[in-house]
Amino acid sequence: MEEAQWIQGELEKLFKESRDYKQKALILALKEHIAEQSNRIEQMQGELDGSLWSPRKWNE
Repeated sequence: MEEAQWIQGELEKLFKESRDYKQKALILALKEHIAEQSNRIEQMQGELDGSLWSPRKWNE
């Protein structure tokens, strides 16, 4: 998660410095994509933790 926060910070700096509309649009899309990927990673980690600790799933 620290890595995603660092990337988001760097993208924010680039966004503020940029004067090009297309570049700003790309940076915004990247920020959204990274946020979504971070969310999915967190959800999958939670699912894995839940599966590992659920006795019902041990025999599957």
